[in-house]
Amino acid sequence: MGKPQKNPPTSRQVRISVSALQNINEVTGYIAFVSQSPANAIKVGDALFATIDRIERNPLAFKECEELSTKSKMYRRAICYSWVIIYKITDAEIIILGVIHGARRPSVIKKLRKID
Repeated sequence: MGKPQKNPPTSRQVRISVSALQNINEVTGYIAFVSQSPANAIKVGDALFATIDRIERNPLAFKECEELSTKSKMYRRAICYSWVIIYKITDAEIIILGVIHGARRPSVIKKLRKID
């Protein structure tokens, strides 16, 4: 009758690295305690995890990470407020490598390639 349906894209599980969890903890801890804004820390933490949920639903929707460029474009970056979420797409999963402030030097991003 109509066109044959393509198989839906396989969903990949998201795995957040220990380093990325530490980054999120540092960001929210700094906002809550140093900046003395616990309500804003909750808002930022929720927004970071909401962005990670968006990454899980559609990992290719975000730009390639220029600092970690590859032919397969497996390293991507998602922006959430002033922070950049760097992640890697593999056949089996999506690995959140780190969460860094957008003003950080590119050399900090390049170090994330070694995280798994």
